[in-house]
Amino acid sequence: MSASGLGYNEQGGEAAPEQGQEATPTTAPSVPAAFGLFSSDTKKNEDLKQMLESNKDSAKLDAMKRIVGMIAKGKNASELFPAVVKNVASKNIEIKKLVYVYLMRYAEEQQDLALLSISTFQRALKDPNQLIRASALRVLSSIRVPIIVPIMMLAIKEASADLSPYVRKNAAHAIQKLYSLDPEQKEMLIEVIEKLLKDKSTLVAGSVVMAFEEVCPDRIDLIHKNYRKLCNLLVDVEEWGQIVIIHMLTRYARTQFVSPWKEDGVLDEDNEKDFYESDEEQKKKDQKVKKPYAMDPDHRLLIRNTKPLLQSRNAAVVMAVAQLYWHLAPKSEAGIVSKSLVRLLRSNREVQYIVLQNIATMSIQRKGMFEPYLKSFYVRSTDPTMIKTSKLEILTNLANEANISTLLREFQTYVKSQDKQFAAATIQAIGRCATNISEVTDTCLNGLVCLLSNRDEIVVAESVVVIKKLLQTQPAHHGEIIKHMAKLLDTITVPVARASILWLIGEYCERVPKIAPDVLRKMAKSFTNEDDLVKLQILNLGAKLYLTNSKQTKLLTQYILNLGKYDQSYDIRDRTRFIRQLIVPNEKSGALSKYAKKIFLAQKPAPLLESPFKDRDRFQLGTLSHTLNTKATGYLELSNWPEVAPDPSVRNVEVIELGKEWSVALGKAKKEKPIEKFYSDSEEESASTTDTESESTSESEKEKNGKEEGSSMDNSESSSSEELSDSESESKEGTAKKKFKTTEERHSDSDETEKKTKLISKKRKSSGSSDSESISTEESSSDSESESDSESDAEYRKRKNAVASKRKEMVVPEKKAPTKQDVSLLDLDDFNPVSTPVAFPTPAILSPSLVADLEGLSLSRSSVIDVSSPVFVPMKTHELLHRMSGKGLAAHYHFSRQPCIYGDQMVSVQVTLMNTTDQKLENIHIGERKLPAGMKMHVFNPIEFLEPEESITVSVGIDFCDSTQTASFQLCTKEDHFNVNIQPPVGELLLPVTMSEKDFKTEQGMLTGMNETSATITVAPQNSTRLVLLEKVVKAANLGVVPSGQDNIHRSIGVLPSITAGPF
Repeated sequence: MSASGLGYNEQGGEAAPEQGQEATPTTAPSVPAAFGLFSSDTKKNEDLKQMLESNKDSAKLDAMKRIVGMIAKGKNASELFPAVVKNVASKNIEIKKLVYVYLMRYAEEQQDLALLSISTFQRALKDPNQLIRASALRVLSSIRVPIIVPIMMLAIKEASADLSPYVRKNAAHAIQKLYSLDPEQKEMLIEVIEKLLKDKSTLVAGSVVMAFEEVCPDRIDLIHKNYRKLCNLLVDVEEWGQIVIIHMLTRYARTQFVSPWKEDGVLDEDNEKDFYESDEEQKKKDQKVKKPYAMDPDHRLLIRNTKPLLQSRNAAVVMAVAQLYWHLAPKSEAGIVSKSLVRLLRSNREVQYIVLQNIATMSIQRKGMFEPYLKSFYVRSTDPTMIKTSKLEILTNLANEANISTLLREFQTYVKSQDKQFAAATIQAIGRCATNISEVTDTCLNGLVCLLSNRDEIVVAESVVVIKKLLQTQPAHHGEIIKHMAKLLDTITVPVARASILWLIGEYCERVPKIAPDVLRKMAKSFTNEDDLVKLQILNLGAKLYLTNSKQTKLLTQYILNLGKYDQSYDIRDRTRFIRQLIVPNEKSGALSKYAKKIFLAQKPAPLLESPFKDRDRFQLGTLSHTLNTKATGYLELSNWPEVAPDPSVRNVEVIELGKEWSVALGKAKKEKPIEKFYSDSEEESASTTDTESESTSESEKEKNGKEEGSSMDNSESSSSEELSDSESESKEGTAKKKFKTTEERHSDSDETEKKTKLISKKRKSSGSSDSESISTEESSSDSESESDSESDAEYRKRKNAVASKRKEMVVPEKKAPTKQDVSLLDLDDFNPVSTPVAFPTPAILSPSLVADLEGLSLSRSSVIDVSSPVFVPMKTHELLHRMSGKGLAAHYHFSRQPCIYGDQMVSVQVTLMNTTDQKLENIHIGERKLPAGMKMHVFNPIEFLEPEESITVSVGIDFCDSTQTASFQLCTKEDHFNVNIQPPVGELLLPVTMSEKDFKTEQGMLTGMNETSATITVAPQNSTRLVLLEKVVKAANLGVVPSGQDNIHRSIGVLPSITAGPF
């Protein structure tokens, strides 16, 4: 760009005046030199037009770079529009990008010419390059012509379903433009917004929320289902989007959750005992009244997920989080934002000003938040006036008995400042401190009196005004100060100060009976030359003296009233007529003249010196309305907290079953059955009894055999692998073998299903074995196929007979199993007869998500992917329960990265419980579970007791539904219940996979578009070796390593439990 910029200067765009003069025609030698700059543009633009019309792409590209450079410098390039728009159909992508950049700038100005190329823009919306598609949509939405509204609407709808998140982001931006052009399209745009709100891309989230705020901010129902997703995506959204989302979620939370500030206020209600009320009734009443406040988990989710953003480098993000905590968080938690806001005071002056204004509003209500950072608000000599006055306001708000002496010394320095406006504000601050803190009132008043001898007239005038307000609080003790101020009338010229002195003398004229008439005499001499404000106070002084000391001042007052009668200001004339009729009795005077003394000399309430920021809390912090202290256009008010929280279930997201999607995609037109009734009750019972039998037998074998446990596990693994390989070899033979099924097999579909559920360990157990073991197992199983079949059938019949005999003994109502309940699993061979059979899980009752996984497995490329053992097992532990919070019970957890024994989709979490007390803890168990929709948890068996200083490790299985949602539950002892949370890192949700390089590339090619994420990471030279890089990767996520034929390319792969293929 620098080279092109140099060429541009050579063309004369930045030429000196002398060059401009040479370009000026000789026929007009008197034209000023500066005019040459404009005349040279013609030649320069002609040159650019020729380059744009050339046949060489390099010349066109150079011309477009120079034109975009002109736009960046603020120069007008609109006359080049016809030449540029011709290249909109260029096949060179670089030229096309720059043309679209130019068109976005000038399409609104040159609408007619832009409309000629609208067909090109429509074709570009189908371009394979996502940047071209997005740019075409941006240009199309920049043409502000109502006639193309239908075209824009269609383009936005198509772009909202684009595979590229960048294009969908631009579709969200276009929604706002279209709405401003044609508000009648609101309903159709809301449908697009609703669709885009469900988008899981962080690139789209901020833009669509901005469109929501512009088009339909009152449609809170659109946010319900996306609330938790937005909270979890917040950290990864770009900074601009974070600000928009935080402000929207703040408004949303104020309508959906109850106030967290009521915890202190509700407890003390109805504490008085009724006369005839018994103690038991009083206890029940207390329990009802003192019901503790429980924060909604979604409310807590928002507060917790925004907390990390306080460390953002963007000041606006920090400010947005601060206002969220201020408006939503409990008062005990809002203090954490103070440190982050103080950090922003190191930014530029514009940021400082906005932050200080918000801190000033906060410090009025909650002084304790910023008292530790008092010195951060001391004024620097280099600060501009607006920053100084804001800091002074905060210091005044934070003043208390403990720090007032320090602040007064600081204020004493500020009064001497050369900035007169700031010095005057400091005097007002001293007056406020004197009013608010009674211990220093006299000290402040004496200091202000000393300032009356200051050489600066503005300082003296401001001191007079403040002293006047202070004297109203206790006038009886300060007669000497009033006398001293009366002497200043000869020197002070500021109208406000003179008016204040005259008001003081008139109000307390009975305490200075000798001075007041003389002051009136002096003022009568200069009445015609005084300011209107001073004249009004002279009239008031004359009226008060006429009523209290008419002997000395009667003639003088009448003289002043005559002067006011003919004054140029109608305010003075009206006030004169009003006072004359009120104080001078005559025939025309009404009944009010009797009460003249009470009217003029009534006791006035002392003025309340308040912060100018006191009434700003009605606006949301961080908004333009708060800064201006007036409602700005587009401001959305925060609603009051609801008395009763709306139904929280509206935020529950339904889990879409993948199995149903597969069946629809394959054209299954079968009637779907409820998942709970997948098996008959009798089969569920038989499965449960077999489980219990196997558990009891395994326990007895443990006791008898002891060391033989390992060998038995090996045998079971080998037998399962043999059964697995048998099924694989059977499937390879195709449907020929199916035709020769026995009659008994054909009539026992439900039995066969139950048999297949026995084969759970295909995915998990085969992952633990090495490649060589699996190959040998396949060979041996293919040789002994018929033998293993007959053995397994015999074992199965024997076990079924045993279960049936046991079931006869138990009197349990049974229901006959439906005949077609297992079709969704068994009929998959009809669609893919040569695919590998599915390995089914061991639990007799299949969960809906597991059914979906099984159906997906049979149709996926499972031959390529093999789940392997973890490459690295992290030993980092996370604190689950601190010993102080748990009353001696401490708990830590870590992710073992081992297959979970409780279910294929569950993540294994090892929890270590420790008793740090000197007493035995009893009945340690997991109590109430508050899990999001779809999430499941398998808990450990209750621990009877835990001796002092002992610890025990238990295993917990949690199905996080492939998300980083928090699992909230209660860890309980015999006496107490503790709320704890487990939130998994993304890397711990994955399963490592082994795969060849060729298969990896094949899988990677199928995941382009919206499923692809790329990022650039700068690595230190010492960390760029293969081993170090792989170590860093597998520490962060549970991934498998893919062998690579190139030294500079490293690949790793992992899958989510519910997904069978695809690189991470």
